[in-house]
Amino acid sequence: MKYALIVAGGKGLRMGTELPKQFLPIGGKPVLMRTLEAFYTYDPEIHLILVLPHSQQNYWKQLCEEYQFTLAHVIADGGDTRFQSVKNGLDLVTTPGLVGVHDGVRPFVSQEVIARGYALAEKKKAVVPVIDVVETIRHLEGERSVTVGRDEYKLVQTPQVFDVHLLKEAYEQPYSTHFTDDASVVEALGIPVFLTMGNRENIKITTPFDLKIATALINSCLI
Repeated sequence: MKYALIVAGGKGLRMGTELPKQFLPIGGKPVLMRTLEAFYTYDPEIHLILVLPHSQQNYWKQLCEEYQFTLAHVIADGGDTRFQSVKNGLDLVTTPGLVGVHDGVRPFVSQEVIARGYALAEKKKAVVPVIDVVETIRHLEGERSVTVGRDEYKLVQTPQVFDVHLLKEAYEQPYSTHFTDDASVVEALGIPVFLTMGNRENIKITTPFDLKIATALINSCLI
């Protein structure tokens, strides 16, 4: 069984809008709908779980009616932290299999990245897409800083795909501020995480600049 757990808890603060970023339209359609469609295109039988703050769920349902969005999905309540939100979503994962956890504001994940993540997770149990760092990196050391080798670092994306039993076990741990993504939660169990190549277009739309890039990608027909 395959699950896609789409986490969308943004409030639009960094975007500078009253409308949460996952609901902003790009190319005539809300970001979140494009994200869900990406996983449906990969596998029409995948079980879609959307994690949304309870206060946003009625608005989402209104949007679905307005845009005639009919993809089957279930909704879980978002928590005060991303950790709690994912844990709430996992409560709706009821059978063994694979679960991919994906940011709701990453609508441009490629079909190849999704397919490769699920395929590798069947053997590796924990798979995370990454892309290369292309700019110079400096490490802060007090008031000084030094250049570090960028080849030793990667930028992390989603979906992060895991064996269902493994991820559920990981999320039984007490919350830690060190848990910045699902991979960090799994690694706390002492389980290694396998890296696979992501796609550079798979941006996380959180700022007005990101929205401009997203619009450009749509308009250029690259997506």
